[in-house]
Amino acid sequence: MLDSVRARLTLWYVAMLALVLITFSIGVYILLAHSLHHRLDEGLKGGVDEIARLLAIERAEGESESEAGKNAVTEPYFPGKAVAVFDTAGHRIGEQITPGQSQAQIPPPSMVPTETIQLYDLAGDASSNGIARRAAVQRVTVPPTATVYIIVVNQSLTEMLEELALLRRIFYIAVPVALMLAGLAGWYLARKSLAPVVVMAERARQIGAGNLGQQLPVANPLDELGRLATAFNELLARLDAAFSQQRQFMADASHELRTPLYVIRTAVEVTMEQAHREEGEYRDALAIIGQQTRRLARIVEDMFTLARADAGRPALQPGDFYLDELLMETVRAAQVLAGRKGVAVELEPAPEISYRGDEGLLRQMFLNLLDNAIKSTPAGGEVRVSLGQRDSSYEVVVDDTGTGIPVEAQVRIFERFYRVDQARTRNESPGEGGAGLGLSIARWIAEAHEGRLELRHSDERGSSFIATLPL
Repeated sequence: MLDSVRARLTLWYVAMLALVLITFSIGVYILLAHSLHHRLDEGLKGGVDEIARLLAIERAEGESESEAGKNAVTEPYFPGKAVAVFDTAGHRIGEQITPGQSQAQIPPPSMVPTETIQLYDLAGDASSNGIARRAAVQRVTVPPTATVYIIVVNQSLTEMLEELALLRRIFYIAVPVALMLAGLAGWYLARKSLAPVVVMAERARQIGAGNLGQQLPVANPLDELGRLATAFNELLARLDAAFSQQRQFMADASHELRTPLYVIRTAVEVTMEQAHREEGEYRDALAIIGQQTRRLARIVEDMFTLARADAGRPALQPGDFYLDELLMETVRAAQVLAGRKGVAVELEPAPEISYRGDEGLLRQMFLNLLDNAIKSTPAGGEVRVSLGQRDSSYEVVVDDTGTGIPVEAQVRIFERFYRVDQARTRNESPGEGGAGLGLSIARWIAEAHEGRLELRHSDERGSSFIATLPL
């Protein structure tokens, strides 16, 4: 049962409410008991003061000591109290007993204070029918003859104790009933509040890899459950995009791998159709197989690089080197490929720049950019490379004089396996066609170094890519 969030919320709610109610009940009980005791004590003190005042009046009117004591307690009415007046020898001079009250007894003389009222409790005994009482006593001196009296007033505690007992009984019944009702209300509210969670759980249980496009219902996007559902829907959208990208990646990879494999298989089958062929024919077949094998190796290597990127940022192998020298070596290597196509590759003079990063990955990024520029530039064109510093970063700019990239394709050039001109790719020499992974890998390498790679502009006059690396 405690595995349910509803049950735990209800128990916590009832527990906190029980703590509040118990604390409140104890506080009310203590305050009421203190108030009743205070009211009882004030009544007893008032009775003592009233008797003292009447004694003074009786003595002033010339009444004798005993007559003054009798008259003082018989004239007024003290409801619920037993009143008695004693002389210094402890003899009872006068008293008043209301129905059901026991006599007021004088305490030991040593306990009777002088000119102050003392309050004390009396345990129930046979004389008081076992009823506990509260008493007040005072020794007073009455003029004009300075007669000393001892005044005792007591009152049963039964009424006060009954009121407190009634309050306790009310609490004993009210608190459990309140907790039971609160528990039922809490269970209902928790169930109603968590109903969207149950619906979301059922819907989430139905979602799999094949239907990631489904979303959880969002009753109120502004509350906590609504934000949870929205966040989960966003997660589903990201997963759907990732699965779609993975499926597209596998489809594109299969397509790219199928072409060279088909060429290799065709070359082997054609060569093996006849038992004997000229050496030149075997060499041509082996040349085709070698070209397609190199293309396969490049595609597989690029796919492995992207797989590492998808698994999270790999651990770079940083080292200290000169960025200008690395760029110069890369341009020199690209000039070999560009020379066969009749494209000039030039590196503008660059300052000496010391850099720390993964030299192998950065060399691959620059080669991919140059390879892309050379392929998109017709014979007689030019590719220019420049290196500079701006603010807190280094910028490597690769400009070409190609035909440019169509506007509708510019937003997709960094997608995997995307190639702007499929027809041009098919017309390339065997083994030289790319798989559309170069720019994707180049961007990933830049981002792995906390930099970025962007297409600055592209039109009929050519294209310009800029790679930014932090200092």
